[in-house]
Amino acid sequence: MVQFEKRLICDPRPGCEWAEKMVLNPALVRDPSDPDVIHMLFRATGPWRAKQRPGCPLPYPIFAGYAVSRDRGEHWEFDFSRPALAPALAYEREAIRRVNCAGEEVFDYANGCIEDPRIFPFEGKLYCSVACRVFPPGPYWIKDDPVQCMPQWALDPAHGLGNAVTGNTTVTLLFELDLERLAARDYDHAFRYVAPLHEPDTSDDRDAFLFPRRLEIGGKRWIACLHRPQKPGNYAEGRDVSGPSIFLSLAEEISDFSAGRSRHFVLAQPQFPWEADRIGASWAPLELSPGEWLLPYHGKQDARVGYTQSFLLLQERADDIPEVTARPAGRMLYADQPWELEGEFTTPCLFSCSGIVLDDGRLLMGYGAADTRIGLASCNFATLIAELRSCEERVTA
Repeated sequence: MVQFEKRLICDPRPGCEWAEKMVLNPALVRDPSDPDVIHMLFRATGPWRAKQRPGCPLPYPIFAGYAVSRDRGEHWEFDFSRPALAPALAYEREAIRRVNCAGEEVFDYANGCIEDPRIFPFEGKLYCSVACRVFPPGPYWIKDDPVQCMPQWALDPAHGLGNAVTGNTTVTLLFELDLERLAARDYDHAFRYVAPLHEPDTSDDRDAFLFPRRLEIGGKRWIACLHRPQKPGNYAEGRDVSGPSIFLSLAEEISDFSAGRSRHFVLAQPQFPWEADRIGASWAPLELSPGEWLLPYHGKQDARVGYTQSFLLLQERADDIPEVTARPAGRMLYADQPWELEGEFTTPCLFSCSGIVLDDGRLLMGYGAADTRIGLASCNFATLIAELRSCEERVTA
């Protein structure tokens, strides 16, 4: 049985307006010029009094902050001087705009929240995906109501911007990440907006990011995007799916994912009791050997059992999407420490957005603990893979 070591590395920062309530869900990436250096983007929130609207709750916009370790994750320097990536927090429709990678002015789905960063390489560049909302929430751990801080105009469907605005649903956006500028804390020039990774009005969509390379299927090389729609039935391929599941979309270009030009498939559905409510991919797959991938994923059973972190193995196929070849039936990694259980929410939560393999053979995972703090978990990577490959419970999706 693989053993995980866990430790707490960051609590919310008192007196830091944008991070005094919660810090969680970190993304990790190694520095290509120094293997001892690990960079982190993390999710944070705090009360933003300057943007409170009359008659509305105090808004809690969500930001991405930066941290760095220079000794392979043993010690960390957190920069609480300012967010690395912050929402604009505009309330007037005409002001909710940004410029994409083609120089076009587009609607800014990241105006209110920037959540759960995932960092991954693709075709020689480094990218970061983030789950976003157009408007900030109020104190969402008390009342999960995404529209409570919205201006009146946004509630009217006549504006033609769809449910991503009227329902303030999650849209996952892709940014190109300049790691050198991030490390230099030149945050204003470290992120280059690219595009959404799904159709913004199809479904609230999270846990979206790309495979690190194209997949060859049917003699064609496809960009592959993993994502987890909250309402899978909004996709034709998901009409018989029991709950939020891991989807795989294929497209020729990144811009196709949000323009209705991608093909959708169900990669894996909830199957075990600890997955009953939902499953979603956690971070970009790691290629173990040509065509064989490790995919970290999470499941939620219910409000009492909470979130479990697990892994499955995928094998590429010539004429179809990758096949699930190993998927343990039992829970592998879950909240069991007091600092992982005690937070603003009552549901136990260990939620990972990143993992890297260190030179000493350890898998180092960053995760959110109790939706409030940042933890690190590590295990022997070879032992983990051996356990998965010998898994008796071998299933397909």
